[in-house]
Amino acid sequence: MSRHVAIVTDSTAYLPQQTMERHGITAVPLTVVIGDQALEEGTEISARSLALALQKRRSVTTSRPSPEVFAAAYRAAAEAGATGIVSLHLSSEFSGTYDAAVLAAQGAPVPVRVVDTGMVAMALGFCALSAAEVADAGGTVDEAVAAAEKRAAGMSAYFYVDTLDYLRRGGRIGAAQALLGSALAVKPLLELDGGRIEMLEKVRTASKAIARLEEIAAERAGTRRVDIAVHHLAAPERAERLAERLRVRVPGLAVLHVSEVGAVIGAHTGPGLLGVVIAPQ
Repeated sequence: MSRHVAIVTDSTAYLPQQTMERHGITAVPLTVVIGDQALEEGTEISARSLALALQKRRSVTTSRPSPEVFAAAYRAAAEAGATGIVSLHLSSEFSGTYDAAVLAAQGAPVPVRVVDTGMVAMALGFCALSAAEVADAGGTVDEAVAAAEKRAAGMSAYFYVDTLDYLRRGGRIGAAQALLGSALAVKPLLELDGGRIEMLEKVRTASKAIARLEEIAAERAGTRRVDIAVHHLAAPERAERLAERLRVRVPGLAVLHVSEVGAVIGAHTGPGLLGVVIAPQ
């Protein structure tokens, strides 16, 4: 799609492919490294392959895109007719992706506004979609950024993981919190707060934790008009059951996405992840 303002994000936004194509959104891939093999998220490694590698306890790490990859995306957008670019990325607390985009923007052929959304997964995806809708309507770079930032400000993201070990290994949660969870044999509920993953509650069993996740999501949504995303890794039945209950419990539900997270987020959460993103319209 040719427009004056192009929208770039990264592969952790997990927007449906059809949605990205419809709005002309470009997603720059992060990399997953399994053993000594580096694979691009979204094209060279699936979530299921990642889950299998984790279950086999293979070494799994992730890395940001290089500035050169971002530079190529910005050149392509300019060549397609963009006179400005909005580049929206996952929290800089999780990844150096934002920093790589900032470096690439300095040499871009058109002005680029790089935004650290403080979000990840469809919390980032909803921000990118809001910016794209403004761009589709002929809005400016500033207007697209404002739309994304407004969406981010109202966003909530909560998730359940079977174990904190993966988050601890990747440095995304403190070792003390992870060890406490293991010692008490509790199931953690986490939230995205200030661009970081924070402990929200500790619940005794998986079933009670997932029920509590549903309760928190429904309470947060209230009666407002909201979009919701339910994410999982290697837990499709859990995700579908939760989505069905939220369809009943959230009177202002507009759009509900159910999707498996990609390999980058999966590498840090492990199989069994169940997450909910609440995005007021």
